[in-house]
Amino acid sequence: MSETTRLRGLIRRFAGTRVLVIGDLMLDQFVWGDVSRISPEAPVPIVRVRHQEGRPGGAGNVVANVVALGGRADACGFIGDDSAGRALSNALAEAGGGLAGVVRSRAVGTTAKTRVIAHSQQVVRFDQDPDGDGVPARLARRLRAWVAAHARRYPVIVVSDYGKGVVTSELLADLAALRHRHGFHYVVDPKRPNFAHYRGASLVKPNLAEASVAAGLDIADRASLDAAGRELLRRWEADAILISRGEEGMTLFKARARAHHFPTAAQEVYDVTGAGDTVLAACALALAVGGTLEEAARLANQAAGVAVGKVGTATVSARELARALGNHP
Repeated sequence: MSETTRLRGLIRRFAGTRVLVIGDLMLDQFVWGDVSRISPEAPVPIVRVRHQEGRPGGAGNVVANVVALGGRADACGFIGDDSAGRALSNALAEAGGGLAGVVRSRAVGTTAKTRVIAHSQQVVRFDQDPDGDGVPARLARRLRAWVAAHARRYPVIVVSDYGKGVVTSELLADLAALRHRHGFHYVVDPKRPNFAHYRGASLVKPNLAEASVAAGLDIADRASLDAAGRELLRRWEADAILISRGEEGMTLFKARARAHHFPTAAQEVYDVTGAGDTVLAACALALAVGGTLEEAARLANQAAGVAVGKVGTATVSARELARALGNHP
């Protein structure tokens, strides 16, 4: 059986595979328009609005990508009892995501990012990132209890950490113990505040800058990249580390194995927004259906190549991914 045939077989098995996505749920709003003149009031473009839409962002975009690839994803995180929270709940439902693990509360606000796009180029972005004292302890305990009660139902659990307060050291410790008990696959997209707390995952997926900081090494060449990957395997006690390197592709590290480099599969790059979420979803599904770490990384690399060719917080379908394999043997 050829590698491409094997990978396409894995993609077909994505259908109906259950994934739990834990992390920071956000609303990505897009304002699409045209620019034909500069404002007489200030040297800024005037955007004539043509269309507006809201999409799941942050961990919600991982949910949307899992569903687009054929899986069944349940979201787990916090949503504020506010207008952005209601729009996010609707966007998740429209994308096909489950809300079983979502805690809605007036005690938290909903993070929203609004991008104004004209002629396929982002003009400006507005962020609504609620201030406050973080997530109340009672809500954090409620979420951890839900995860502990339901983790065994999922063949793979994803942590999408955007540093907004959902992912805590206590939750990460719980997940490491739950994986040891139940044997599910466990995939992490890390953020700096929790670098000291990731332990025991199947795969951790930092980008190049995150890997450099987490390993305490300046990554300047292949040798320093290899040293960083080995250090992260040790520190995070992970089965594998997948470092995304932008236009250089990705590099997979496993214990007692040589690093495996995957050149970028992108043909055209319009927007890198959310590409990491696409990688996370593809890795999670591939591992859940029996793919190796190398196969998961290869599929994720191809999926990222499709995602960056789209504008906005994009998803990639199973059909698009299978077609990409034919273009890039």
